Amino acid sequence: MADDQLPVYAVLLAGGSGTRLWPVSRDRQPKQLVKFIGGDSLVQNTIKRLAPVLELERMRVVCGREHAHEMARHMEGIGIRAEGRIISEPCGRNTAPAVLLALFHILRQEPDAVVCIFPADHVIEDVSGFQQRLASAVSLARQGHIVTFGITPHCPETGYGYIETGACIEEGASKVRRFVEKPDRDTAQAYIEAGNFFWNSGMFAFKASVMMDEFQRHCPELLEKMRSALENEGPSDKAYADLAGISIDRAIMEKTEKAVVLASDFGWSDIGSWKSLYDFLPKDENRNVFSGDVISKDTRGCLIRGDQRLIATHHVSDLVIVETMDCVFVSGMEESRDVKDIVAALKQRDRREYYVHVTEHTPWGSRTTVNESESVTILRLAIDPGASIRLEAQAASLVHVMVAGGTVQFKIAGSERVLTKGQSASFVGTTPVFVSNRQKNPASIVQVEIR
Repeated sequence: MADDQLPVYAVLLAGGSGTRLWPVSRDRQPKQLVKFIGGDSLVQNTIKRLAPVLELERMRVVCGREHAHEMARHMEGIGIRAEGRIISEPCGRNTAPAVLLALFHILRQEPDAVVCIFPADHVIEDVSGFQQRLASAVSLARQGHIVTFGITPHCPETGYGYIETGACIEEGASKVRRFVEKPDRDTAQAYIEAGNFFWNSGMFAFKASVMMDEFQRHCPELLEKMRSALENEGPSDKAYADLAGISIDRAIMEKTEKAVVLASDFGWSDIGSWKSLYDFLPKDENRNVFSGDVISKDTRGCLIRGDQRLIATHHVSDLVIVETMDCVFVSGMEESRDVKDIVAALKQRDRREYYVHVTEHTPWGSRTTVNESESVTILRLAIDPGASIRLEAQAASLVHVMVAGGTVQFKIAGSERVLTKGQSASFVGTTPVFVSNRQKNPASIVQVEIR
């Protein structure tokens, strides 16, 4: 097949947990699945800006196994069929294994293809400008280049890696001279003044065959381990966990001679912290960004995001205030990047606020923890049409279930009966109990567990 006829695949990398955006981003609902800007999640926004340029039936999403169902829900929510398009990782092993896993999946279906790699959690202001550069990147990739999008820096940002460019080639691209780690502020300022340094966006385009050759040349051990891990239908947990946890930059981009930078300036941000989200969003006359129910007086330079409750501020400045149903985060704006230290402490203490929100989406619907104490747990369970669940409770507990909406089949000890709104049933925690929604509309039940 001629290079200009190769199919083009988009691969979205949707791993990671986004700890710097806690408490909204959490282990089981990372930032790519959160609606930070407008009515769509970050992954939905990413898909939508690709749609006019790339064929979405050739889109693939690489994400953690634990996020696959929620990822499918977000895709279906914007009319994209998820079946066959989600590639699940048993565990996160950084971007090089994720890219390689996607390449193996694509090459099972195609002799070769142009592959475009996009993090699923970035935002772009000038979508038209991005789409134009994407077309140029695909053209360069067809010629055998490994293209990385380099973002024109507008400030001495210390949170991004940089790429130094060399000789110009075509399509506004230049050869890569070197990749550099996140610099200090003075070094970043020097990079901007030099004029040939760009932010490393983590977006790439290349032919699958070219990248596989580069893996063979520069990272053969990872390539062979991945090939062995994929001999069956999918990699086992142990085989995948044994892969090297290495970035695509370290594995390939810093070593290959085929890398080129496509200079780009389309209002890009990786939304890596509350500060970067604040920088990206439009502000009011007092340099504030408000979301939710907020009343402020003498408040300046703040990002305030509410969920359920009123947030009132008086005579404060340069703060991040984020409220969710189960916690409130308050930080200085510049110091908000350090929220990862709080997240690490929550994880060490095995606090549920690290893992999940009060409402957690599941394959059968959703579970909301209304109240939880040593003696009582109250859950609200929303059950999708056609779904069935087994109710879970501790052994030495008494459980009361009441139907709050819809109609369900309640099966206990081999006996089944229909419960409608307002009706209830009870059982002890050791009893197997199944609840099914065989109707066309959602059903909801309240479960009260008394210990």
